[in-house]
Amino acid sequence: MRILINTTNFAAHFDREVKALTQYDIDIYGLKDKQYVYDFESGSEFFEELEQDLISSGHFKTHLTLDKSATMLILNFDIQGEVGLVCDRSLEDFDESIDLKERLILKYSDHDEELGDEIELIRHETVRINVARYIFDYIALALPMKKLHPRFRSDETEDEYEEDEEGILVYQSQDQDTDSDDTESEEVDPRWEALQKLKGKQ
Repeated sequence: MRILINTTNFAAHFDREVKALTQYDIDIYGLKDKQYVYDFESGSEFFEELEQDLISSGHFKTHLTLDKSATMLILNFDIQGEVGLVCDRSLEDFDESIDLKERLILKYSDHDEELGDEIELIRHETVRINVARYIFDYIALALPMKKLHPRFRSDETEDEYEEDEEGILVYQSQDQDTDSDDTESEEVDPRWEALQKLKGKQ
């Protein structure tokens, strides 16, 4: 699944000769059947040129190995760095670390088609590919669903733990020792007490 970017015609925009993105062009026409290695260093202009509002800035490096054969290209991405996000709670800017590895298979065909998250078809006559779109997609998909500034994350974990606790129903067997501390009976969960009443017990 590819990320939908807020632009009216991303494909047309992406085909334009944009200086910040042309460095991600890879000429595949005439490549021999062997492995190739590419390294890219990206800054905030990468995200600016993509005209999206998910990521505001960033700096990262991409190490790409491309294995070419007569029928396909296998691309292995190793992306490390950080990207700038906006906190969903406070609207503050903060940096999110990224460290991910992804694989993409481009198979030669008579037409272009996306078959899944890892496989795409490209035409036999394709001269070059631009990997900027793939890099952005991998980064975007790796981001947390809820974007929180690091100072809020411990609070968020505690809130989630409390929510989980509220869903726990504690059961006490009648066979257990009845000589337990009387104070425990005084602090019975009201939800448990209500269930007891439904059973005709006080």
